[in-house]
Amino acid sequence: RRRMFVLWLSVFLVFSGLGGLATEGWMLVTARFVTGVAAAFMTPAGLSIITTGFEEGPRRNKALLFYSGTAAGGFSIGLVVGGLLASVDWRWVFFAPVVLSALILIAALALVPGAPRTDRTGRSLDLAGGLAVTAAIMLLVLGVERAGHAPLVQTLATLGAGLVALAAFIVVERRSAAPLVRPGIFRDTALVRANAVGLLFAAGFFGFQFLVVLYLQELRGWSTLQTSFAMIVIGIDAILSPVLVPKLVDRFGNARLILGGLVLASLSYGLFLPVGADWTYPVMLPSLLLLGLAFALTYGPLTIVATEGVDEEEQGLAGGLLYTSFQFGAALGLSAAAAVNVSATGSDSPAALLDGYRAALWVPLVAALAAALISGFG
Repeated sequence: RRRMFVLWLSVFLVFSGLGGLATEGWMLVTARFVTGVAAAFMTPAGLSIITTGFEEGPRRNKALLFYSGTAAGGFSIGLVVGGLLASVDWRWVFFAPVVLSALILIAALALVPGAPRTDRTGRSLDLAGGLAVTAAIMLLVLGVERAGHAPLVQTLATLGAGLVALAAFIVVERRSAAPLVRPGIFRDTALVRANAVGLLFAAGFFGFQFLVVLYLQELRGWSTLQTSFAMIVIGIDAILSPVLVPKLVDRFGNARLILGGLVLASLSYGLFLPVGADWTYPVMLPSLLLLGLAFALTYGPLTIVATEGVDEEEQGLAGGLLYTSFQFGAALGLSAAAAVNVSATGSDSPAALLDGYRAALWVPLVAALAAALISGFG
């Protein structure tokens, strides 16, 4: 796990720097693609370092809640810092992660213990399964995105191809001697429920923020930096996750906190549904604050539930599944919100733009309500 984390963190560092040096569009796209691949490997590896470094129980739960808090803080601070750097020069958006990655790399080499020599399974890489599931996710997201502007036949064909790729992935995993995802892991109903809730929660969370940013910048004319500072209040979860949430987990348990967070997320999205053309920031603030609180109550406990009771050798798999669920959900939420927004916007007039936002805001609300429904059963 340490080797995996360090290797892909190094790849991320190098290609983030190359992205900042890009002189052509294809160079920038390639750099972003490789950094995305690197993140896909190192994020679950980092999570599994935590889950295997602490025994299951209060200490691991506290560590995971600190993990979720720092992740939330990084996202919120990144919004502001990214906006500030972009206003100076877009290349610094790529150069800044190089510095941070270098510091993390030094810390990982110095502080994270290496795996014992016996920790080698000799398993081969399930390349066919990886390609099939990646194709399935990309095609399904593309199909949802096309629904807003492409002909119906093309949309259905893309979605159908995605489902075929997903079926191929299932067949490959059942027949593979060393599957990328062991099918038997899905007998753990708590893990399945946590991943389904994570997917839907991420769909709503990122879809909502996408629409708020469009509203502030397209309709209200706010700058990138103004928008970033407006959204930073969502970062309240960075404070609550390590300070308050552990006490709430001890008192109420993970399931109740997750359900409570999903209810608050639904309330946050619902309050924003009647958004007006001249809303002041204090009117928007309750939705943003509630969303930050919802993230604090949901993300950390979901991480605990999704990795709880899983054998140590499959902690990386459990972390990878949760990470994939969040990323897939985020992509679906963004695509669905964009598709509805495009379909409901009849022209470039302020009134038409507002109609598009209001219609698309139902996407995160429905996603959060569906997640709450699933969560309510366990």
